[in-house]
Amino acid sequence: MGVWFVTGASRGLGAEITREALERGHSVIATARDASAVLKAYPEKPDGLLAVNADVTEPEQLTAAVQAGLAEFGRIDVVVNNAGYGLVGAIEETSDEAARDLFDVNVFGLLHTLRATLPTLRSQRSGHVVNIGSVGGFATAAAVGLYGASKFAVEGISEALHGELAPLGVHVTIIEPGGFRTDFLGRSSIRVEPAAIADYAVGAGPVREALARNDGIQPGDPKKAAKAVVDVTEVERPPLRLQLGADAVERVEAKLELVRRELDQWRHVALSTAL
Repeated sequence: MGVWFVTGASRGLGAEITREALERGHSVIATARDASAVLKAYPEKPDGLLAVNADVTEPEQLTAAVQAGLAEFGRIDVVVNNAGYGLVGAIEETSDEAARDLFDVNVFGLLHTLRATLPTLRSQRSGHVVNIGSVGGFATAAAVGLYGASKFAVEGISEALHGELAPLGVHVTIIEPGGFRTDFLGRSSIRVEPAAIADYAVGAGPVREALARNDGIQPGDPKKAAKAVVDVTEVERPPLRLQLGADAVERVEAKLELVRRELDQWRHVALSTAL
């Protein structure tokens, strides 16, 4: 059995992943800004659970959480970068402060976690980094462009990380979920910029309305998603990307088709620039 390090473990997909890993006999260093929230999510106090305070925007807290986990379990085998939140608003409507706050958690929080945990995985010459992205990080949409941009950054980081860690025996997988019935569309996990520019009512407005309307009725089952995440860490050759949900598969296929179609249509222009 292995040792997992999970950020954002007190609720949503992070909580379900933690629960699934524990049920399979793994130990979990479960982090959240408030460790008591993690304990509240697991009132049965399962064996192998170590709840630790760690805000991903605070590198010192993450280093302390890793040290506490190593003192308790002696190793770390799987790192799940799950902490993050969503942001709704047209690009022009989104304030600089909101955009920076989002990237501090979704991008720099992931980087802080990697810097805290990778020395252990590298020294072991084994392990698996699981970065929770989004289908929106592969094919984004109006009104969620900044959130999509943060997850596009996770995609880029993960692709490079895959090349850097593969020779050291460490796997990297990006999880690209579609809509799952967690609290992600609720107030605790998504922030909404005010609709300040009337011109964007046509482009961004319908997406705003759809997100609000879909809270609690998303098609995906988070328990099945957690099972898929744990499953992928147990195969010999895990994928770099794993889409979760029929909606995620459809969006990825549509994006690939669009890129292929435009590439073919404009290939002559691309090739015309050669010396």
